[in-house]
This record gives sequence, C-alpha cells and structure tokens, in this order.
Amino acid sequence: MRKAIQIFILSALVASTGLVAKAQEKKQVKPKELLNKKANGFKGIWYMIQPTGNEYAYKYSGGLGTYPANHRPFAIYAEEVNKTFFCYGGTNEKNNTLLHTISSYDHATKMVANPTIVLDKKTVDAHDNPVISIDSLGYIWMFSTSHGVERPSYISKSVKPYDIEKFELVNATEDVKGVETPFTNFSYFQVYYEKGKGFLALFSRYDENARRVIGFNTSKDGQKWDKWKVIGNIEGGHYQVSAKVGGKIAVAFDYHPDGKGLDYRTNLYYLESSNWGKTWQTMDGKNPELPLTSRDNIALVKDFTSLKLNNYLLDVNLDEDGKPLILTVTSKGPQPGPQNGPRDWHFFYTDKKTNTWKSTVITSSDSNYDMGSIYAEGKKQLRVIGPTATGPQAYNPGGDVVSWVSKNYGKTWKAAKQLTKNSEMNHSYVRKPNFAKDDFYGFWADGNGRKPSESNLYFTNKKGDVFKLPRTMTGSQVAVEKLK
Repeated sequence: MRKAIQIFILSALVASTGLVAKAQEKKQVKPKELLNKKANGFKGIWYMIQPTGNEYAYKYSGGLGTYPANHRPFAIYAEEVNKTFFCYGGTNEKNNTLLHTISSYDHATKMVANPTIVLDKKTVDAHDNPVISIDSLGYIWMFSTSHGVERPSYISKSVKPYDIEKFELVNATEDVKGVETPFTNFSYFQVYYEKGKGFLALFSRYDENARRVIGFNTSKDGQKWDKWKVIGNIEGGHYQVSAKVGGKIAVAFDYHPDGKGLDYRTNLYYLESSNWGKTWQTMDGKNPELPLTSRDNIALVKDFTSLKLNNYLLDVNLDEDGKPLILTVTSKGPQPGPQNGPRDWHFFYTDKKTNTWKSTVITSSDSNYDMGSIYAEGKKQLRVIGPTATGPQAYNPGGDVVSWVSKNYGKTWKAAKQLTKNSEMNHSYVRKPNFAKDDFYGFWADGNGRKPSESNLYFTNKKGDVFKLPRTMTGSQVAVEKLK
C-alpha cells in the first residue's frame, strides 16, 4: 500500500510539472534577446519580505545578492584559466529590477572583470537569483531561477569558453511522461557538472498547494533533461542544500510540519549518492525508499520537532574521506528579535570510529537568516565563515563576518579572526566557491537590514583579508580595494 501511495504521489507531481511548464509557456514569453551589456560596477540587489510593524522592519531583508542558501554555486574556480567566475543578483541605481550578473577574478593579475548583465529578471525578488556552472569545454552556464511558478526560469550559455562577454539562451526541454516539455520552471536550483556525465541539478517544485517538493534532474548536454525525480515529499514540504565533492553528491534537508505554515521548518535529514543519483544512501549506508513521505525515516539526523525549534539550513560539505559536514541555525520561531533566540549555529559531523552522527554548537548569532559556509581544510582542520558578530542592524540578517576554526574535526571551535568591523551595514550570505582557491575564498554582499539601501559586494582570502568590489568602474578590468 505504501509503495502504491508513493507511486501515485510521484505520478501526480510529474503530471503537475508538465502542467506548470505548459502554463508558463502560455503566460510568459522568453526575451527576444539577452542583455549582454556591461554593468560598469558591482551593485547588489536589496530585498525584503514581510513587514513586521516593529523596530526590525521586516522578517528578513538586506543586501541579498548572494541569497538564498538553497542556491548554489554562485562562484566556481576554473584551474584551466586560473580564474574564479562568480554570479550574483545585481540591480540598477534605483534597485527596481533584478539583473542576473556575472564577473570573474583573475588570480594571476588580482583584478576583477567588468561584470556582464546577462538578463533582466523583471522582478526585485532575490529568490530569483542566478547560479552558474562550467562544463568540460569551458562554457559557462547561467541558470536563472524562479520563486514559484509566477515567473519563468531560463538557461543561458556563454558563446565562448571561459568568457563572460556574451551569453545565448538555451531552449532546454525535460522529459515529462515521455514528452519533451520546455524546461522553464525551477526554484532553489543547485547544479553540478562532471565530465562524461553532464549536469545534475537539485531543485524544488511547487505543487498546487504551494508546497515545496524537493528532487533532482540530470542532463548530459544541458539542453535535454530527463525525468524529475522526487527525493522528499513530507507533510508541508522542504528546503534542501547540497554539495558535490569528487564523485559524491550530498543533500541535507528539513521539512515543514503540516498546519504550521511555511515559516516553520524543522528537523535535519541527510542523503548522499555516489552514482549520479541512481541510488541514494544515508551516511551509514542504509538505502531508503524514495520519495520520503514520513517525518520519521532513516535519513533523520536530528529531531528538532520534539525540541520545538525551527532549523535553518546553511551549508553542507564533505571532508577528504567523503564524510558529511552540515551547518544549521536553530531558533524558537520565525520572527526577528531577541524573543526567539538564541540562534545557535549547529555543526554536524561523523564519529568515524562508530559511524554515527555527532554535533556541537559553534556559536550563537542574532538572526534566523544569518548564513555562512563550511570549509574542509585537511585531516582535522575545518573552517566556518559567516556573519556571527552583531552588526549595526542587530536582529536583522547578517552582521560582521567571523572566521571560525576547528583543529579537532569540529569538536571545539575558536574565533580565528573577525573579518569585518565597524560596518555601516550588515554583511550576509557568505558563499564558498566550488574548488575555492585561497585568494578568493568567500563571497558575499552587504545592506541595511531595516530600510532600502545600496548593496556592495565583497570577497575574502583564506587569511581573512577582505576586498570590496568597486560599485562603479570603467574599462574591462580593475584592481580590487582591500578593506582596512
């Protein structure tokens, strides 16, 4: 009976996927051409959601050009040209539209390229921020996501390898019940490429009740995608974060309890695949039957439901042995302010002797939407970079950025360096590039947490030196400014 129910749910989701895609084709018209114009500087999108009517102004807000945690990657290091390519949610001087923008950092010259605006997403919703990938021939791919089904998603590809000057639209299709259907809707996109296999993308689809169902899709060429496969469909839906290290894909996810609304997310689950999604296993090698449909299942890492805690996913990574490392923040509720604290940063890792999950609390911060990244730096050294220090807009997303280091594989942590100090605006959503090189190690934006503002973009090296990307520039490239 349980298997029959799962098959019915999966069939219904696949059918609704086709309806969504067809509806998108009728409602939306693809742009006749991409913009492919120079931004002449780095301007990040400022975004807010849900006014609160109190001193904190919004449920969350600020400079969200590298938001959300469920989009990845925003940056990739390409050894072939010794450059880190990075995208972000950009905007114009009026902050009245979202511009999908891409640039690169040249590790030899220490200069950044004048960003290219690839397309205008026709919204200010930072949930539509882009992510990128690079294929084995060096072509750069931009995946322009959508928040739900109200706007279309796009795929574009650079005209030349390792070149950001011009992109062209890709008319991608996906297999829906054996029919090639336009691939024009995907949310919370996370994409990985492997030579000989192509692309694997994890993303969410919204069902008729606005529930976020998580799954994945694969494509050998980025144009023709196969059937979307569901990973989780528990109660009110899910968020997920993922990583690819070597040949393994790691996925951490939560769930929304029925009847509590989408502001509530709790529990922590984990699955991994070493064969490009053909099969999925738990950390200790158990094989669940997918899709997962019950909150109590073998993928469960931590039961936060019984603790009455919200759990916000930040990052997942794999160590040199392929074991998972997971970072989350917990709180007592969705609204900003001290009443829902503390916001504890939980770090989950594996006891390799017993092959069981262990966890510790690294530190606490003041917002549910503080976000940082995990770095595996050797046999026992780990690093987390995130805005854990209180910023000028306390209890709003972000703050000042701190580098935390563990030299005993996560058992204890020490604040190694505070990267930003005396800031005028909160720094938020520190993102780790794929294959990060030491001199472009993390990437983020800033912004005022309580009112519309300019948003600037930054990166740090492994030592903790911070560089501000120029808000205005001319020419093809420019040296970056180191913060004092």
